Amino acid sequence: MACFERASPALKDILLKLYRAEKPMEIDHHLYEFGSVQYHIQSSASDPHHTYLSISTPLLSQGALLSDRLSHATIEMIKGVGSNAVDIVEPAKEGYHLTLRLNFSKIPRDKDSVQVITQISAVQAVIISSQLKEMLQNVNSQVTLHGMHKPIKLVYHPREPFFVIRQPQKIIAVFPMRFKENSDVIIATAFFQELMDVGSSQEWAKAPPCIWSPIPPPELRGETFEDLSTNGGFVSFDIYSRHVEGERLDKTVWSLLNFYAYVKSHVKCTRGFVQRRMRKRLESLVKVLQKVSSEEELEEEEEEEKFGKDKDVGCNYMRKLVSLSNSKILKRRHGVLSRKIKRIRFRIKIHGFGRFRRRWLRFPKFSSSMGYTKLD
Repeated sequence: MACFERASPALKDILLKLYRAEKPMEIDHHLYEFGSVQYHIQSSASDPHHTYLSISTPLLSQGALLSDRLSHATIEMIKGVGSNAVDIVEPAKEGYHLTLRLNFSKIPRDKDSVQVITQISAVQAVIISSQLKEMLQNVNSQVTLHGMHKPIKLVYHPREPFFVIRQPQKIIAVFPMRFKENSDVIIATAFFQELMDVGSSQEWAKAPPCIWSPIPPPELRGETFEDLSTNGGFVSFDIYSRHVEGERLDKTVWSLLNFYAYVKSHVKCTRGFVQRRMRKRLESLVKVLQKVSSEEELEEEEEEEKFGKDKDVGCNYMRKLVSLSNSKILKRRHGVLSRKIKRIRFRIKIHGFGRFRRRWLRFPKFSSSMGYTKLD
């Protein structure tokens, strides 16, 4: 799920609309959500008291520890949702893992009605959480299972798998982190390092230890190259028995399932915060420049008033020059440049040519046959 809420917002809106309708409604609606989750809601006017809800959700793993069908513990947890208003239809509709028959007439018409419908809308979260709960509840189990230490690949979203490795006294959850933008990698890396520093402090000693590494941990040795190719490194959490006792089990499971969504939300919020700070900084600099320019204009106006009319005449002349169009200014500059080129075109100077001319290109002196007398 892309959001941190357990209940599906879209499914909740549809069920509330059916519950609050004064007349029976005909509905045959398909709903698709994040993580390849599919809902099918059917309501008929011929059967106004019942609404059928079918749910299809990808199971976390197809390994030996988890089967394709819902376990007995999962079914018992679903029966506790919605009190007497929810019944499980067996077999489920073809193509779906679970079909529920909802009886809105058994839901009390008070403030608790919204809470009951919210619980019904969170059935998909119950199914996913129950599978991981079965694994975490056996942290200290001494039963030897085939492939106990082999990583189990869990897929909550097709592009975001994570691994669970069972060990004698703990369970390790490993998250390969992938990001599209290089800036997101930088923000996420800083977040992971800060998470490690905070987790190692005395105040958060009870939280699951967090480890970030740019390379795969030894527990994932032997996995496929596709699963181990990341640009954001690997984040690991060590789950001990104290983290799955009582109500902590539900919180731990939901935190692990939404870790990817939480990291993406943090990266997005951080990027937006940085952009807002840069925008505010730019606006403040622009205001400073505008203030300086306005002060300079005021000083110029004061100086013009001091100099009087003579200064005004000169300023008027300057304004006329400035008022010339850009095209005229360019034409003038082009004309001046062309005239300079014409003047220097025939003034090409060659270093040492003057000395060569005086020595080898001397013109002969001719003496005139006619003499002249200098007059005093």
